Amino acid sequence: MSHVTERPTLIDLFAGCGGMTRGFVDQGYLPVQAVEWDLAAAATYAANFGEEHMFWGDIADWVTDDIPQVDVVIGGPPCQGFSNLGSKDVNDPRNKLWKEYLRVVEAARPKVFVLENVQRFMQSSEFQLLLDEADHGLISEYTLSFGVLLAADYGVAQRRPRAIVIGSRIGEIPLPQATHSKGGINGLAPWETVRSRIFGLAEHPDTTELPASTTEVFGQTVKGIFKSKDLHFGRQPRELSLARYDSVPPGGGRFDVPDHLLPRCWREKKTGTTDVMGRMRWDAPSLTIRTEFFKPEKGQYLHPQWDAAAKHRVNRVITHLEASRLQDVPEDFVWCGSKVEIAKQIGNAVPVGLAAALARHLRDHL
Repeated sequence: MSHVTERPTLIDLFAGCGGMTRGFVDQGYLPVQAVEWDLAAAATYAANFGEEHMFWGDIADWVTDDIPQVDVVIGGPPCQGFSNLGSKDVNDPRNKLWKEYLRVVEAARPKVFVLENVQRFMQSSEFQLLLDEADHGLISEYTLSFGVLLAADYGVAQRRPRAIVIGSRIGEIPLPQATHSKGGINGLAPWETVRSRIFGLAEHPDTTELPASTTEVFGQTVKGIFKSKDLHFGRQPRELSLARYDSVPPGGGRFDVPDHLLPRCWREKKTGTTDVMGRMRWDAPSLTIRTEFFKPEKGQYLHPQWDAAAKHRVNRVITHLEASRLQDVPEDFVWCGSKVEIAKQIGNAVPVGLAAALARHLRDHL
């Protein structure tokens, strides 16, 4: 019998930059294997947790005999567009990544696995496939608990919903209880805010570039290794863009931009997404940080500082550093890749605070 004092062992599949691993490591888990096919993301993972246990490549090429037995498997297989597949067959080629996740669970025999994904995963055929495999297939000895968790309810300064599935063969493990709530109702702590994460960072970054440095990893040369402060760089928007930003108050969006400043496609489309060209609020969580947070037309990514009297406005999108902080990535985390590659890693990561909440919760059951 392993004692609770030992560090539970961990495999992270589709690991990305390692946001989920970081949450688990912070709660005392020991990563012994990770898999990621994107070079820049795998390099970031390696720079933070070690190159020797990162399998950089297609998960399908990871030989079953090489898969170690561990306490916990985590990860979120990318979904193939959530088509409503007629075939619920685990061997359907479109379900390859699911099949690979299940293959690893079968080989690693974890006590618990955690699968995370986008909210609409719960309506997908892939989710149905998972239920079928738990009912009478590859993972039939596991009891599943599942639902959609909001990152803000677990101390993350971001309203990011994620589908979470916990599979356990040591007795049913429910989803963790929320620790925070909007307005701090029901005796819970109030939601964390954008202010708590990015206030005090330079409003006007003094560079638009990453430092010029490269590193060797997996026998390849990649950009990096960058410290978190290196990620606080700006952009050079056009005058027209600055005029648009200036007209958007906190919580506002494209409908606040005067008609003469709008591109034709927005002038003619009076309905649709309201959060694009949006400005964050200081005293609320951000909306979901996606992979293109550096483009204001993609969401609510303008810096929250704006006053009605126009005395103090910060008319820019959030920096990579600010986005990573809203993802709860700690200050000592380091990064590899180009600006776009790092943005993708930040947007795809599981918020570290949500991962830590899951890790703490599982620890009580292991």
